[in-house]
Amino acid sequence: MKSTIPELGIPIAEITDDGTPDRPELSLHGETLSRLRDYVVEGNIPDGGRVPERQLCELFGVSRTPLREALKVLAAEGLIELLPNRGARVRELGKRDLEELFDVMGGLESLAGRLACETITDEEIAEIERLHYEMYGYYLHRDMHNYFQVNQRIHERIVAASRNETLRSIYANLAGRIRRVRYSANFARKRQRWAEAMREHEAILDALRRRAGSELSDTLFRHLRNKRTAAVEHLGSAPGGLAGEAVDD
Repeated sequence: MKSTIPELGIPIAEITDDGTPDRPELSLHGETLSRLRDYVVEGNIPDGGRVPERQLCELFGVSRTPLREALKVLAAEGLIELLPNRGARVRELGKRDLEELFDVMGGLESLAGRLACETITDEEIAEIERLHYEMYGYYLHRDMHNYFQVNQRIHERIVAASRNETLRSIYANLAGRIRRVRYSANFARKRQRWAEAMREHEAILDALRRRAGSELSDTLFRHLRNKRTAAVEHLGSAPGGLAGEAVDD
């Protein structure tokens, strides 16, 4: 899959005469983290592959310090694994791992949808609707990068509208572990899955507008179940996919 990250190294922050960035370190860290996360999620490093720190420093135009800080965050999110004195590698998930993670995420989003319909405000629905049509525009232009970014914000807004901090915490802890797989699932069956996902989001928005809690709950669970099926199918068809496991037991 094609990355949206430039091939040439573009410094995230300009360097002053004394060798320091002219932007605040927080901004440098945030931008490095964002670009590194996208780089990993969009499949530029294979499952189980080592993270090439030197090449990424050149690509992003940063030193190793902000890159390694970003790697720590991605490790906490579950996207990568830190290896003692040996750098980092992309976390590799087997078929059973994927099935279990997607089912748990489906259960969490299902519950979030039911709770959100009890507490969500008109303003929050309007914001999700705005994001939905922004996402649809990216879908029409086949802009997978921005489509996925907005897609994730929609799911996060629904979880936030549940007003349940325990649910939000558990959801955030697991979301990073399958973010990369959720992205790749849109490529299953020559992008037919992408069109299916868009139609499912139409149903999600419709149920949310009507605050139909049970309907939204069921729709979100089916959405995650369909995503799970597509993810297993897509990764199982890739060379060495699913940690060498067969797609069918």
